[in-house]
Amino acid sequence: MASSAVALEDVHSLDIMTELLRRMKCSSKPDKRLILLMGCLINLQRVLSLRFVGPPGSGKGTQSPIIKDEYCLCHLATGDMLRAAVAAKTPLGIKAKEAMEKAKLVSDDLVVGIIDEAMKKPSCQKGFILDGFPRTVVQAEKLDGMLLKQGAKIDKVLNFAVDDAILEERITGRWIHPSSGRSYHTKFAPPKVPGVDDVTGEPLIQRKDDTAEVLKSRLEAFHRQTEPVIDYYSKKGAVAQLHAEKAPKEVTVEVQKVLS
Repeated sequence: MASSAVALEDVHSLDIMTELLRRMKCSSKPDKRLILLMGCLINLQRVLSLRFVGPPGSGKGTQSPIIKDEYCLCHLATGDMLRAAVAAKTPLGIKAKEAMEKAKLVSDDLVVGIIDEAMKKPSCQKGFILDGFPRTVVQAEKLDGMLLKQGAKIDKVLNFAVDDAILEERITGRWIHPSSGRSYHTKFAPPKVPGVDDVTGEPLIQRKDDTAEVLKSRLEAFHRQTEPVIDYYSKKGAVAQLHAEKAPKEVTVEVQKVLS
């Protein structure tokens, strides 16, 4: 059977040195277990467990790459993990494929199992950011059960609190250049010419998820499903409030204080 692994001699020396330097830098970093769910981040570290919670547009997507780089974490998106498990034809992937082919939702237990598998990857040695789970109290309980078997738990929840009106201004002002992914904002980062990409001069588009109508639906879902998750962890005395209406750099400072 042919191997898909790349021979070391075929890897550019610069790439090898870059990876060695990255690993040397990461060796001194503390372990972190973070989850990005519906924009929420949860740290599942055995000693310090942390969760970031907040509605769409509250700034969690801005903060998560900073934390990922700072603590040398891997990023695990629930959707990507499901597709990878299906492609690899793992036992859990086969079950997930059967559910998807029948147009059924993949069960919470199955997703937790795939997450459990993904956490064991060598690239997640220092920890991970898990994207898209849990979104409900039931999912949070199942996640806690899985972590309990590993001797881990959620110790801290960071709530990215921001008013819905501010979120509407942030999200509905977004415009992107579809082929490059360059993004703009009518108020905070406008293009030189309204509606036109600065580099190519091609027209910008607004994603369907960035309209006021879709935002209203997403916020309703967030308040209905995910806010109870905040209450769930509040009862455990684990929630800390972040002022997500502040500038990104100020929010980063608040996050760093909680993680320090």
